Amino acid sequence: MNVKRKTCKLLIGCVVALSLMTLAHTAEAPARIEVGKFSAEPEGNRIPADWKSWTFKKIERHTTYVTAREDGNVVVRAEASASASGLIREVRVAPQEYPVLAWRWKVSNTYVKGDVSRKDGDDYPARIYIAFDYDPQRLGLIDRAKHAAVKLLYGEAPPLRVINYIWESKAPKGTIASSTYTDWVKMIVVESGNELANKWIEEQRNILEDYRKAFGEEPSTITGIAIMTDADNTGEAATAWYGDIAFHQR
Repeated sequence: MNVKRKTCKLLIGCVVALSLMTLAHTAEAPARIEVGKFSAEPEGNRIPADWKSWTFKKIERHTTYVTAREDGNVVVRAEASASASGLIREVRVAPQEYPVLAWRWKVSNTYVKGDVSRKDGDDYPARIYIAFDYDPQRLGLIDRAKHAAVKLLYGEAPPLRVINYIWESKAPKGTIASSTYTDWVKMIVVESGNELANKWIEEQRNILEDYRKAFGEEPSTITGIAIMTDADNTGEAATAWYGDIAFHQR
């Protein structure tokens, strides 16, 4: 009888412990991770909290960014005129746990010369970068040498796996293409053309599925997110507005 009681108590203890572990995990893992809570920013900030400016050595003209009220909410307004720069934030997010990226954006126009298949057309009125961790040892010899050269030249290693969600000028929605500069970066056309210009568009993307389609492998940890409005290659101009950005569980 004592053995039965002890066994029963042990089982009850295990159930309680597992329940507490489940509750603790639930409490620790929020349903979403807000990486761009721009609506909570004061107006007039050039760099939102936890973000930083992202510029390029060979590009002198920079896009201007500022938090501004648009249609009743504070958002990030980006204005590009033959310019390029972005805003970037370092993060650590597991795409297996938070596979969905949700955001809203609006653009004034696309570019006449914009073309995802050409270097001289590689400009977008709005884009969101997602950078992933990746072991350089998995690269081939040529790519490893290229990676080492870039690290030596710029003092830091470039991300080896990046997804770019873009608002393109001509390519159909759903197009997945390698960047004209490197196949380490994949361009995914989320919106295209001027039909929806000057309208707020709500977006949701399954990063896990997009990464698998783009690279044919499983993703590692997400290490960074960036927004960018650029017009340095086309020499044109556009304005974009970026609303809140968050990673969501399934």
